Amino acid sequence: MEELFFFVIQTYNTSLLYCLLTKPTFHPVYLRSKIKNQALRFWRWTGIVLVASAVVVGAWMIESGGPGFYMGLIICWAGPFCLLLWTLAYQFIILLPSKDTLLPIVLPTLYLWLVDTLALRRGTWVIEDGTKLSWQLWDGLEIEEAFFFLATNILIVFGLVAFDNAVAILTTFPECFKHHDTRRYPSPFLMIRALLMKTDWYEEHRLAGLEQALTRLRKKSRSFYIASGVFPARIRIDLILLYSFCRVADDLIDEETSTPAARKTIKKLRAYLDLAYSDEVTEDQIYGHIVDSFPKSTHAALILLPTRYLPSRPLYSLLDGFETDLNFGEKSFPMRSDEDLLNYAAQVAGTVAWLCIVVVLRQSSSGSRHVGHGFEHPTFIDTSEDSYSSPVMKAGEQMGIALQLINIARDIQTDALLGRVYIPTSRLKEHGLTPQDIIRAYKGEFSNTDMSFKIETIRKEMLDWAMGIYRVAKQEIDRIPKDARGGFRVMVESYVEIGRVMLREDRRGTQWGRNGKATVSKWRRIWVARRAMIGR
Repeated sequence: MEELFFFVIQTYNTSLLYCLLTKPTFHPVYLRSKIKNQALRFWRWTGIVLVASAVVVGAWMIESGGPGFYMGLIICWAGPFCLLLWTLAYQFIILLPSKDTLLPIVLPTLYLWLVDTLALRRGTWVIEDGTKLSWQLWDGLEIEEAFFFLATNILIVFGLVAFDNAVAILTTFPECFKHHDTRRYPSPFLMIRALLMKTDWYEEHRLAGLEQALTRLRKKSRSFYIASGVFPARIRIDLILLYSFCRVADDLIDEETSTPAARKTIKKLRAYLDLAYSDEVTEDQIYGHIVDSFPKSTHAALILLPTRYLPSRPLYSLLDGFETDLNFGEKSFPMRSDEDLLNYAAQVAGTVAWLCIVVVLRQSSSGSRHVGHGFEHPTFIDTSEDSYSSPVMKAGEQMGIALQLINIARDIQTDALLGRVYIPTSRLKEHGLTPQDIIRAYKGEFSNTDMSFKIETIRKEMLDWAMGIYRVAKQEIDRIPKDARGGFRVMVESYVEIGRVMLREDRRGTQWGRNGKATVSKWRRIWVARRAMIGR
């Protein structure tokens, strides 16, 4: 009974550590197509030869009897399973970060070695003389016991890596497994089929596009990057691709050197959406437009946008918001009233939050149960006009608006240096200011204590406004399907935390960059993410 309990608790502890360490890892980027798999083949066959040779040696030790008998039994027990797992999942075993593979093996093994040393010294159990090598790793720990704990932890971690490898293949290339519902856990037979899938069938452009999208996300949005690691793989892939498109579209416009050129880029992006959502256009035509109209570095973000189920209206609205940014000028400030700012925030942030919820409900395992929220469509997504007023979708849009207001309050200085003031002119007027005053203040044309006080007062008003919208929307957002709720909470709370910290007078925990852009430290973000996941 004790031995059985040991195997259960060891498996649980090692698996728990592995899951915690690998949660942020985006597994699809570690898949390698045949083109990039050549170098790994050498290591694959090297591993196969080494493990197979060890099994042969173990069999010889059993056959010979004597001091190597117990070691031979361990090798022949663990070797075949290790060989099978290595053969199936060698890509991930080799390529995953060492924190994902080595640490879950080393830490539990060291712990078990120490505990076993105490047990052997006390005589709780012994290895019979004549069947052991009589070698000790250190005083009190027989080499057979040390190797046994190492081997069992290797088997546990290799099995978990193989599982993640199979899930990564199934979620990255769903068109190769058309009868599998990615919202359900795959059967063992399907996972083996995925692991046996030839690397020739891996779509290189999709793998490269996912890697580019992840890099873009990591560099541009730490809040979204941390939050994305909480979502299940099937949801995370499409959320990252959605973010990549939005980021690329924004960068394409911002990088233009003149307003007419930026408007031309928006026109090209609208033309891309027209083609992507047309039933009369082929994929080749869409690809041709992308190649002819946009830089090569952006092709994957446009090609991989999941337009097959994302509604088009929010994407067009997003481009309208980007076009609003171009209306700023020396004497032109489009945010004249609160209503203007709310409309703008809905376009550039509310639409993105709305689309994120679409992704979640489309890919969630419980999305079909959201009857009464505008999602009774057989595909789990109702893109009709009625769905725009459903409680969850409306709350998502409002949450996006709240986060955009926090962003505006944080970046007053950054935006002013670009000649943009997003604070409504009507609010500035209440404090005896104009948009030009804000720009001149940050450009150093004039500065005084009264001006700084007024700006900080306005910043607080903006944050209070944002937090009020956030508190109302949060109640409905908590009704998102359970398997995605944690990710949404982390996404929202890690960003809202910036607003909370700015509202505190001492601003402890806030880092202010040279451009006056407030951020929250990495460890604080992790703490906020933890609290969000457990619903606090």
